Amino acid sequence: MKIRNIIVIMSVLTLIIVSTAFKVVTIGKSPVPSLKEAFSDQFHIGTALNAFQIIGRDTAAMKVVKRHFNAIVAENCMKSGRIQPKEGEFDFKLADQFVEFGEKNDMLINGHTLIWHSQAPQWFFTDKEGKDVSREVLIQRMKDHIYKLVGRYKGRVHTWDVVNEAVLDDGSYRKSKFYEIIGEEFISLAFQFAHEADPEAELYYNDYSMAIPEKRAGVVAMVKKLQEKGLKIDGIGMQGHIGMDYPAIEEFEQSILAYSQLGVQVMITELDLTVLPSPWNQTGANVSDNYEYDKKMNPYPHGLPQEVEKTFTERYTDFFKLFVKHQDKISRVTFWGINDGHSWRNNWPIRGRTDYPLLFDRDNNPKPVVDSIIKIAKQ
Repeated sequence: MKIRNIIVIMSVLTLIIVSTAFKVVTIGKSPVPSLKEAFSDQFHIGTALNAFQIIGRDTAAMKVVKRHFNAIVAENCMKSGRIQPKEGEFDFKLADQFVEFGEKNDMLINGHTLIWHSQAPQWFFTDKEGKDVSREVLIQRMKDHIYKLVGRYKGRVHTWDVVNEAVLDDGSYRKSKFYEIIGEEFISLAFQFAHEADPEAELYYNDYSMAIPEKRAGVVAMVKKLQEKGLKIDGIGMQGHIGMDYPAIEEFEQSILAYSQLGVQVMITELDLTVLPSPWNQTGANVSDNYEYDKKMNPYPHGLPQEVEKTFTERYTDFFKLFVKHQDKISRVTFWGINDGHSWRNNWPIRGRTDYPLLFDRDNNPKPVVDSIIKIAKQ
């Protein structure tokens, strides 16, 4: 073969290769679009970040975050026990990194949480002798804490879970130390202080088991009281700690409707789907609950059977159909963790169990449910 012919053939092959590559880059798309892209016209898709992820040690998980999520929430680093372990001694190092990551990646940043009875430092409620402080002292401590935390991130943290889990499943107020010392007014004071610290931030109430009718009624009544006082409350976070057979989707929908009728946004927060049996019909998310290990309560230590994986996918898909149906009322859907290995569900309410509640497996690979959920967004 002549040199000239070889050159011509090589030139043609080169053009074909370049043309093909060009088409892939400019026209072709990833076979699996990201969650944030799929739901860009509906609502934000978020996830909680733990300490290892925030400091950059869990690089594999952070690749998933950057690709699939456009909203983040602080899992633990902004809770009062972490921020102010001793009175007047604030530790913002991890929280600063959390906020900086969100800003760098153009994400909706949610602060969690300002006032919560759990993971609060003991000093918050007691004097030097270990006795309960007065109402006036606790109010001042609340104000100082909220002013310091919210004020530090004024204009940077977009939304705050101001009060967390203050209502019981029967609709009554939880008898926490905040309630015992101050009374139900601690809720309105928290919202007042948060608004004063950053008038532009959106302020939310957040709680679990929000589909229970009695609790729904209690939360609605509480929000109406805040509104009657002229206080700013922008949204209600419905913690999505769901199971394979609870809550009923119909009741969950009734709560979305009831909360949105108050004129506030609804967020699906802390979303995860446990596949494990619940001891004694445990369906809440009270972190202090704890039961002894029983082998029968840990049925899938080495992975999910195919039929369970299929049911898991269908259950998540049904909920996302609901979320899309009410996309005009829902501003954000946030998962409580990135992959199964990160989930608190593995150890609650029984330590040592293996659960599979999130969209990505322990190696950060998307499960079949991811594709199913994305298809919902396209319909």
